[in-house]
Amino acid sequence: MQEPFDFIEIKIPAKPEYVGIVRLSISGIANRLGFSFEEIEDLKVAVSEAITNTVQHAYQGVEEGEVTIGFGLYHDRLEVMVADRGGSFDLSEIKQDIGPYRPEESIDGLRESGFGLFLIEELMDKLEINNDYGVIVIMTKHLHKNGVEPNDGEISTTQ
Repeated sequence: MQEPFDFIEIKIPAKPEYVGIVRLSISGIANRLGFSFEEIEDLKVAVSEAITNTVQHAYQGVEEGEVTIGFGLYHDRLEVMVADRGGSFDLSEIKQDIGPYRPEESIDGLRESGFGLFLIEELMDKLEINNDYGVIVIMTKHLHKNGVEPNDGEISTTQ
């Protein structure tokens, strides 16, 4: 049996000026679910990065494009899907090009490509990407009520 959830979907033109509308929407949705102020800010940044990637890369050279954002509202988490039908990218290739800052690197040479994905991975509990047809990014953020973190099935050995 499928876990019950509510689903909200928004479609926006693939233009930077519409990212703010989604940020306001996710703020309201996350607030309704009970996320903290800090978690809502993390969600806004992660979703903005995903949409910005789409706006910048999916529809290069094309006048019109569309981004679909879906919100799955569960009792213990929020799943956010950002989908386009533009060009795909290779996540493993992007991950190879990002990494921690090394002191011997010049600031002028800092790697920008892929930083958005790195940021999303750090701010969300789970990140999944499917690029079979366009790019679909699915981000999951769990509700951490009372400061308790999910244990991901691990057993603590510190007693």
